[in-house]
Amino acid sequence: KGCLAGSALMGLGMLVRYFGFQSEASPPTQYDLGPISDYPLRSRIAVPTAQAIIIHDSQGYSAISLICPHLGCVVNVTSDGFACPCHGSRYLTNGSLRNGPASHPLTILRVEVNAEGHLILYTDQV
Repeated sequence: KGCLAGSALMGLGMLVRYFGFQSEASPPTQYDLGPISDYPLRSRIAVPTAQAIIIHDSQGYSAISLICPHLGCVVNVTSDGFACPCHGSRYLTNGSLRNGPASHPLTILRVEVNAEGHLILYTDQV
């Protein structure tokens, strides 16, 4: 009877822990990246907190997610684009897929300049 009671109490404790689980807070979907002067023309600046890269070229500002669409690994920035360290997918500098196993390009993210002249990155898709 003692073992049965002990097992019941342990099970009850596990059940309480299960229902009381607090998930991690969702990451923000908007990042204030500071003044646009921090992103000079012809720059490609990684933003680790947002897992994205900001590109400033003659056409303006753009952003690419550094999350591989295959299994969610963070890709490495290379001289000729991006490479996934988990399964070897490779992407061109514009985020398009060069070779798999991924079957989709990197996600293009929305970026805007606000009234204060700060670059705002939105991690939801364009």
